[in-house]
Amino acid sequence: MDSRVTIFENLISVKQQKGAGYLILIDPDKQSPEKTVQRAIDSEQNGADALLIGGSLLFSTQFDHLVSKVKEKLKIPVIVFPGSLRQISSYADAILFLVLISGRNPNNLIGEQVLAAPIIKALGIEPISTGYMLVESGRATAAEYMSNTRPIPRHKPEIAIAHTLAAEYMGMKLAYLEAGSGADLTVPNEMIYAVAKNVTIPLIVGGGIKKPEEAYEKVKAGASFLVTGNVLEEKSDFGLIRAFAQAIHHLEK
Repeated sequence: MDSRVTIFENLISVKQQKGAGYLILIDPDKQSPEKTVQRAIDSEQNGADALLIGGSLLFSTQFDHLVSKVKEKLKIPVIVFPGSLRQISSYADAILFLVLISGRNPNNLIGEQVLAAPIIKALGIEPISTGYMLVESGRATAAEYMSNTRPIPRHKPEIAIAHTLAAEYMGMKLAYLEAGSGADLTVPNEMIYAVAKNVTIPLIVGGGIKKPEEAYEKVKAGASFLVTGNVLEEKSDFGLIRAFAQAIHHLEK
């Protein structure tokens, strides 16, 4: 990766060349540090375009050290997906600067962001401003519980459109439709299509995606980036990672 190119520009290039990008999310609380590093290596070797690391909770006190160990082994970008201020690392290539626009909890709209901004500046991490939206998924998720917010009803795509337009108009670089870790139901394809048709910023979709075919359908509906996490924790299957990558990279020869 050209060091003169930002991580955001790199992601956009992946989308343009491959049709969509594949991001694998690793939650440090779900496995040992050794397994986290190995899973990161396996993700890169089998087609992931970037690694997201973070979670709604964090029991480990070694987050910064863990990110450094992962970064040592990878050429693809390592991007923090923060659940709190404790999840900021100087070793990451970038951080999703999340604003939980689907909620009305002021702490997740501006409070945490104000506290995090000087730290991110001091550490020199690339911030990628992201409008983050929780979508109803059939069960209460950790993100919903910890943020004390309600998700967007899955049968109300117009609400998702309005929120994503607001993110775009406020200058955010990405929008993220999230069903949640271990979701029973994924973000509806109809919602993805409706949002993608009405905005110009790239759309990340994640939560509950268990099959490559599901990922492909979401890309065809308009998702720019697909995120998988839990399904790969449940099945340590390199072939499954490759199958997801092939389904998502539908323009790649």
